[in-house]
Amino acid sequence: MSLDRTVRPLRVLIVEDESRLRDLLLDVVPDLGFPAIAARSAEDAKKLMEAEPFDIVLLDLQLPLMGGMDFFEEVRGRWPSAEVIILTGFGDLEAARRAIHLDVVDFLSKPFHLQAIEIALERARRRSCSKHTIRERSEISETDAASVADSDDVTLAKSEKRQILAALARNKGNRTAAAAELGISRRTLHYRLNQYRKNT
Repeated sequence: MSLDRTVRPLRVLIVEDESRLRDLLLDVVPDLGFPAIAARSAEDAKKLMEAEPFDIVLLDLQLPLMGGMDFFEEVRGRWPSAEVIILTGFGDLEAARRAIHLDVVDFLSKPFHLQAIEIALERARRRSCSKHTIRERSEISETDAASVADSDDVTLAKSEKRQILAALARNKGNRTAAAAELGISRRTLHYRLNQYRKNT
């Protein structure tokens, strides 16, 4: 997670044709600190992406008309910076191979625990931030990119901790207000604080 980028929280596009799951995700994802909009088909999702690209896509594979994997390939070609998390109710080895080739963040089988969504979104947030940081350092050669990613994780973690503690100080210890200022969920803030305690 990079709190430097939470001035504009990472936006999530949920692409799911099952109305109950789509509504559940629309309710849960914003509580995790990610503004979200939903589409019920790949066609609707493309229109939304063309209007304003999203940072993260939660993508069901079993969609009407254009399938989820075909849409994933189009996303990777047209919006390469978007992080994609796949949701599926069917075990499909070929789809998994294609998803890995397309650099999927995670591959979640339905039914899944909400904690799995939170973990996947946090992973997508960190990946998005790492890519952004590396792009800003375009003078660094490709051979150095891997080591830069590792060092960025350490730098980002320190920066994140400073920003969280500063936000708590500004809000006089009020976790709800601090989380809102940082653009993350109160649950994520609580998790981070517990991590800091364990590491001290």
